[in-house]
Amino acid sequence: MTIRLVVVDDQMLVRRGFTSILASEDDIDVVGEASDGAQALTVCRDLRPDVVVMDIRMPVMDGVEATRQLITEHGEDAPRVLILTTFDLDELVHAALRAGASGFLLKDAPPDDLFRAVRAVAAGEALIAPSITRRLLDHFARAETSTPSAAAAEAVALLTERERDVLQLIARGLSNQEIGAAMFVAETTVKTHVGRIFMKLGARDRTQAAVIAYDARLVVPGTD
Repeated sequence: MTIRLVVVDDQMLVRRGFTSILASEDDIDVVGEASDGAQALTVCRDLRPDVVVMDIRMPVMDGVEATRQLITEHGEDAPRVLILTTFDLDELVHAALRAGASGFLLKDAPPDDLFRAVRAVAAGEALIAPSITRRLLDHFARAETSTPSAAAAEAVALLTERERDVLQLIARGLSNQEIGAAMFVAETTVKTHVGRIFMKLGARDRTQAAVIAYDARLVVPGTD
């Protein structure tokens, strides 16, 4: 499958650099570019990409608001958003994950990491850099109130005990294979649980499920 992709960054040289790197891959088709979040909304409306590689800090409209509006406008058909940032503990990245972004990557990451991240986001199969994503969620969850989000808690309450166990492991960055090994069940069984968890939580992917787990305090920051 060819991944249709839009690159959004307010710095032209950076944007063209990412476009050139990504377009070198046979399974990635860079169909458009945008210089800010507002322009990204228009471009995505016209071109319907699968993935948006989105800068976080931009004039006119930043990556957080652009992500939020993309998800609101397109719903289940919204492109998956991969946030690019200079800082791995940028508070705006945390806000973007809450707004619906599927993951994030540092701008100085090597090309191979960028390719893997785009493919993972497109497939919706894995957290981006699980250890870093979890550290980001841990960092900001500690800084917020210890009171669980009512909406998140209500969503998690819909899960069976087994599904809550699986969700905890998803939030800790484990793959389906690793979850299966930890729970002594087949990977196909894990996939079934994951699908039901997404449906009940209204989550588009593992990253969104992990955010809900943290918001519901199903996962306590800083613990294993």
